[in-house]
Amino acid sequence: MTLTDVDVGKIGKISGINGNQSDPVARRLSDLGFLSATDVEVMRRSPFGDPTVYRLRGYEICLRSDQANRVDVVRGEDVLS
Repeated sequence: MTLTDVDVGKIGKISGINGNQSDPVARRLSDLGFLSATDVEVMRRSPFGDPTVYRLRGYEICLRSDQANRVDVVRGEDVLS
């Protein structure tokens, strides 16, 4: 499952990034903190579904679906308010 499969208001745990360190997109995602075992909360999606705002490591970041599809996650859970 990828980050785009996680519903708004859910959390997924990153299991890896598709691509190696010579791939610029994979490298950038790693540099931004998309690392294994990191929790990522899906905050909101734009009206047309792309891009999406994610919260991880204390900050929010907006990714397009082609970038979020590169991030593998394990099953999400509900966010406790």
